[in-house]
Amino acid sequence: MQGELAFSVSDLAQMRFAVSPMWEAGTSFRLLRSGSAHPVHRRWAEQVRPRVAAAGLDRGWLAELVPPSGYVPDFLNPAPAGSAPTLPEELDRILAAPVSRIRQDLDWLRREQGPLGPRARSLYAEPKARLVRVVEEIASYWELALAPYWARIRAVLDADVFHRSRQVAELGTGSLFNTLHPSVSWDDNTLRLGRRPQTLSRKTAGAGLVLIPSAFTGPGLLTRVTLPEPPQLAYPARGVGALWEPRPVAGTDALAAVLGRSRTRLLTELETPASTTELAHRTGLSPAGASQHLTALRAAGLVSAHRAGRSVLYARTWAAESLLAAACP
Repeated sequence: MQGELAFSVSDLAQMRFAVSPMWEAGTSFRLLRSGSAHPVHRRWAEQVRPRVAAAGLDRGWLAELVPPSGYVPDFLNPAPAGSAPTLPEELDRILAAPVSRIRQDLDWLRREQGPLGPRARSLYAEPKARLVRVVEEIASYWELALAPYWARIRAVLDADVFHRSRQVAELGTGSLFNTLHPSVSWDDNTLRLGRRPQTLSRKTAGAGLVLIPSAFTGPGLLTRVTLPEPPQLAYPARGVGALWEPRPVAGTDALAAVLGRSRTRLLTELETPASTTELAHRTGLSPAGASQHLTALRAAGLVSAHRAGRSVLYARTWAAESLLAAACP
């Protein structure tokens, strides 16, 4: 089945890119639920899956609302407000979903996936009261699974948007669409999407188009079409294949002269998020010494801290990634 989305001048004027935390949350949770050793995301999944299971998130609200394949309720992916909304902003949009929207989406989920689970049924019965619980679980999942890695993921998504925005500026919209994905083509002011499970037309979609690069969609495309909002098209971002590859850092002497050797060593060891105890073991620092240095790095905006059960995971921030790239080319 093929979808065809006609574009007027007004639709083209309203087309935009957005980086959406909720799209990454939903697609990454689906990947974890699959249980497969994903060729690209295996290193990430091996670190995250035990934390998610220990927190019981693999059998909570998201487990009933995000099936291993097929339809995901549209209220979980509201149209991003702006080019890069924060997760709290998107969660507020979810909380503002009309009761009719929530029940309509759950009806669709039931038709496609079969009987709803007990949590989904309670959400259907008391949407506004139960939706708070859903949002709380999404925030918990984010803190465990994505927040420690967000600087790295966001860098890939931003690079994709930069590349494609420049492509539009230099070669036009047709070039963008014809190279976006093998199943997408552009001809006669119409965007054509092949292999869609449902029809897509401008009659069922709002004006414009929101293009959303994603690290976790897999090889295919995902769409959300809900009037009166603009249609959303999530596609695999460029560079995802190298997202989790180790990035050896060599020649850190110049950076160590500024930060000190211990703090520079801690930053280089944070190739993957780790606890104070892990970092102390790797670097030979005492736990107290590692904690002191991490506190200073956090105050400087170079590391972030994320609660994972009884532990706290530290991760490099975007500022730290940029600093290491500049000091250690």
